[in-house]
Amino acid sequence: MFTGTAVENCLAQLGVTDVVWLPDSVMGPWEGALAASQRIALRRVCREGEAWALAGGLWLGGRRPLVMIQSTGLFESGDALRNMLFDFRLPLYAMVGYRSYLTADSRDTAKQFLEPVLAAWGVDWVLLKEANDLERFSEHYSASRAAQRPGMSLLAEGAM
Repeated sequence: MFTGTAVENCLAQLGVTDVVWLPDSVMGPWEGALAASQRIALRRVCREGEAWALAGGLWLGGRRPLVMIQSTGLFESGDALRNMLFDFRLPLYAMVGYRSYLTADSRDTAKQFLEPVLAAWGVDWVLLKEANDLERFSEHYSASRAAQRPGMSLLAEGAM
């Protein structure tokens, strides 16, 4: 959908200092550009729950992190997410791979539950499903930062 170079450039222009990630098949190809970046530090984690804790610490230390994980990892990391976004009230932002979104007949529960879970948490999000949606991400990220609120961009994945 997006090239690693385009993502790295967009994030740098937005002032993102760190990408905290456990990539999936759509975000994985961006690793080369993010790892080579002189403007953004790539922080790899082993579990998605670690991503929220690390991003929270980076935020408290004056950095501007972005979490990148898949929707199944978002479910796994719910307690850490709850702590960072709601208990500590940190305005963290994430790009989340929306597993099976583009697979019309999918019965994947990751597809069925992502939007209801985010609605229950009251997390503001935007869907990215077109090749030119990087600008949409940029606008949503900027609005979330300006309002000092958490936000997420859901990156459509799967076969059409």
